[in-house]
Amino acid sequence: MTAAVETPPRPPAAGSVKVSLPYEPQSAAKARSLVRTTLPEWGLEDLVEAAELIVSELVGNAAKTGCRLKMTVTVGRITDRCVRISVRDGSRTLPCLIDAGPAAESGRGMALVHHLTGGHWGAELETYGKTVHAELRSSPATAG
Repeated sequence: MTAAVETPPRPPAAGSVKVSLPYEPQSAAKARSLVRTTLPEWGLEDLVEAAELIVSELVGNAAKTGCRLKMTVTVGRITDRCVRISVRDGSRTLPCLIDAGPAAESGRGMALVHHLTGGHWGAELETYGKTVHAELRSSPATAG
């Protein structure tokens, strides 16, 4: 006699949500809200705090570019445990890591993104702008 073990169905690995936002500092709050609602739906509650920090930085950088149309924020599910946060803006100026000293009032944002993602971030130039992305991975659940 064998007993069947019922396992819950796995959620789809791929999927994404996207929003167009104006180039305003207030857009960061809307982007954080997108992250707060999307990641728990995907069972990735443990990534929400880091994702909010990352999306705030990427949107904040885009808002400073002086572009006048809309930026696009995308939260995409790459695997069951990995998401990619992307911000597309109209500037071709690439982000970079700088060594901001302890007295600096700014310049630490991309270093924070680098730290939170373990270096899994980057940018792609496009004909009329760029997309900056950052990937976050959830730790596997441990039996306990």
